[in-house]
Amino acid sequence: MAEIRNCPSCGEFFNYTGIRDVCYKCSQKEEEMYQIVYRFLRKRENRAATVDRIVEATGVDRELLFKWVRKGRLHPAVFPNLGYPCDNCGRLTKKGKLCESCVTELKSDLRTFEAAKEFRESIEKSERLTYLADKEKNKK
Repeated sequence: MAEIRNCPSCGEFFNYTGIRDVCYKCSQKEEEMYQIVYRFLRKRENRAATVDRIVEATGVDRELLFKWVRKGRLHPAVFPNLGYPCDNCGRLTKKGKLCESCVTELKSDLRTFEAAKEFRESIEKSERLTYLADKEKNKK
């Protein structure tokens, strides 16, 4: 079922059905811009263009370009210098929400946390065992 939303580009109301994030008019403008960018990138000499170069040459908004890469309309496998910003540090990534270095750092932090948690649990367990052993001696 559709819901009424404001278009983030122009502010007009539109029926959001889950297909488009913007109103029909803005969607048409986005599609025109996509065609311009795609024609630019299809030229052999432009396939390795960076995000800044594409923005400069076509006039497309950076966020719109990132949206197309994120949605899979422009594939980094075909255009190697394309990507979108990592949600953590802002470096360009080609898949997921985090870049490789942030993923590696996060995994390292998780391993450290798990090791510290296991260490705390082993300390608590040994303290409980010692406490129970002392308690047993006092009963006899």
